[in-house]
Amino acid sequence: MSIAVLYGGNRPGGNTETLTKKVIEGIEVTEIYLKDYRIHPIEDMRHDEAGFPEVNDDYNHVIDEVLRHDTLVFSTPIYWYTMTGVMKNFIDRWSHSMRDANYPEFKKQMAGKHAYVVTVGGDNPYLKGLPLIQQFQYIFDFMNMDFQGYIIGEGNKPGDILSDKRALFAADEMNKKLKSHV
Repeated sequence: MSIAVLYGGNRPGGNTETLTKKVIEGIEVTEIYLKDYRIHPIEDMRHDEAGFPEVNDDYNHVIDEVLRHDTLVFSTPIYWYTMTGVMKNFIDRWSHSMRDANYPEFKKQMAGKHAYVVTVGGDNPYLKGLPLIQQFQYIFDFMNMDFQGYIIGEGNKPGDILSDKRALFAADEMNKKLKSHV
């Protein structure tokens, strides 16, 4: 099993990245920092006869890397009670891939991949982060991906996550689960 981590954070070394690093400690993974790529928002052309136009950005490079892996870890801070914009742009572009001649089997290729979510927020995230988790559940269900689990952590200022014992314990447990499948 190969693992790719998709980081959706905008702050290098932020709380979500720190927690995710605990999850993948001692495991060989491919780390993809979405903020380091130029991924344009989708122009919705689903109902246009011409379909989606080619987009000159880094999305295809990133999705090609994602498709090589069996397990995906989506790591995003909770921003305004959902995922970050860079993560949302990336997932929105899946609509393009499902209709792109370059990816004729995109949905089939995503089906069956194991998916995990790691997220951290500062405003009662154990409750207010649940809609984000549900959003990912719906995305994974639509794509026929196998949602394996999630971690919600609490932290606002850099380093706060290291005080969230509940999240750190969950990270250790997810680490063991991932190691048992590698």
